[in-house]
Amino acid sequence: MKRLLSTALVCLAACTALVPSVHAQATKARSAVQGTAPYAGRSEAMQMAADIAQRRGLPLDWVQATLGQARFLPQVPRLMTPSTQVSAKDWNRYRGRFIDPVRIRAGVRFWQTHVAALERAEREYGVPAEIIVGIIGVETVYGQQMGNFRVVDALATLSFDFPDAHPRAAARTEYFRGELEQFLDFTYRGGMDLFALRGSYAGAMGLGQFMPSSWARWAVDFDGDGRIDLFRSPVDAIGSVANYFIGHGWKPGMATHYPVSLNATPAQMAELLAPDILPTFTPERMLALGARVHGGGMAHPGPLALVELRNGVEAPLYIAGTENFYAVTRYNWSSYYALSVIELGEEVRMAREMGR
Repeated sequence: MKRLLSTALVCLAACTALVPSVHAQATKARSAVQGTAPYAGRSEAMQMAADIAQRRGLPLDWVQATLGQARFLPQVPRLMTPSTQVSAKDWNRYRGRFIDPVRIRAGVRFWQTHVAALERAEREYGVPAEIIVGIIGVETVYGQQMGNFRVVDALATLSFDFPDAHPRAAARTEYFRGELEQFLDFTYRGGMDLFALRGSYAGAMGLGQFMPSSWARWAVDFDGDGRIDLFRSPVDAIGSVANYFIGHGWKPGMATHYPVSLNATPAQMAELLAPDILPTFTPERMLALGARVHGGGMAHPGPLALVELRNGVEAPLYIAGTENFYAVTRYNWSSYYALSVIELGEEVRMAREMGR
């Protein structure tokens, strides 16, 4: 199935190599990745600074001085360059990256510590606690892996030195320039020390790994202290993740997916899989095409998608995804990612209920 790149949040660790141990990541994150040449000497960077200052009403000298201090990170273009090695998709292997005893135990501790905030978010936004817990667990192991790249360096590198080898280099360059502009704007207006902010090599920040545009639009002061802090306030992160989902079509009370059994011809399968993860079919239409939805799914009131998760040389896993499954993929446009989030949250909930 065709996989789309996220334009709202980037969770690149979830889509690449196996995640290193929590201890190794925590040790590595103690110091920022060091950049090389500053962008003060790049005419296109200084011109962009002038454009940003004019569009946003920011002091020109501040924008130019700030952007001029950003440094090129040579490892970032390498990390963004698509791999030439193509491996078969493997749901079970992918799932194992994120659903393990260490992460589940950390999730239980996080849930127990912030149970009041999770219950309030579920009550006010209609997003189940396990979905929020699943997101923060997959993204950062509950704050233990928030990244060690200076955000301004990462965003500047991707704005001015995005790898030409990428098939969508021009579009991605424009995207990251927009994110850099958002970052400069909200850190200035919020009085934040932007040089102290660390994140992923794509510029994602905090417990929920929000990109600057998502921070500006969806982040909320959920702990009521008068400021938004997605780095040090798990409560703000909880409310912000819930608000992000509501803004991306989450429907309170709706299931994320249902089991499905197949008795479809190749032509029917092609039709069922053509929309990818976009919910398109009624349960009755899916049945007519040889896909029976179980677990109460035949009474589902909205559209469904037949979601295929390949298992290497083994038979794929198929589920019927709802509009809420699609909403989870708005965080990272991957069905593998979405089901990992959902299943991690469920595992943490069950472990907590069992007192583990």
